[in-house]
Amino acid sequence: MRFQVVPAAYVFLLRDDEVLLQLRQNTGYRDGHWAAAAAGHVEHGESVLAAAVREAGEEIGVVPTDLAPLTTMHRTHANGQAIDERVDFFFTTRTWTGEPRLRETAKAADLGWFPLDALPEPVVPHERFVLEHLRAGTTPAITTYGF
Repeated sequence: MRFQVVPAAYVFLLRDDEVLLQLRQNTGYRDGHWAAAAAGHVEHGESVLAAAVREAGEEIGVVPTDLAPLTTMHRTHANGQAIDERVDFFFTTRTWTGEPRLRETAKAADLGWFPLDALPEPVVPHERFVLEHLRAGTTPAITTYGF
């Protein structure tokens, strides 16, 4: 059976051995979990690169200046629902313009820098999977999750 996938862009801001994460709230998905400081769905007619830059601006007020692809993840919840069939594009950036700050306070309760080897609890599971590979230097170009 064919299915459609929902594409999303994630941007991990990195500073030395730290990553910037936001604490999700009022989203209906993994509220109370730490997650990428900037992430969201790719909109109709938008490239994944444009989505990554847009989300960084909307969510934390920065413009990444050196987006680097980290991994692409094909992910499922294995429940047959189209909304839960995903392709996630993960990027990193070490330089940006603007100062990171919470801009969507209805969707995020906090923003903080965390060492890659001491992530807060809990982190959205598929994002923790990517961050653990990033810390270990073993991130494959393509990953799968939930299959």
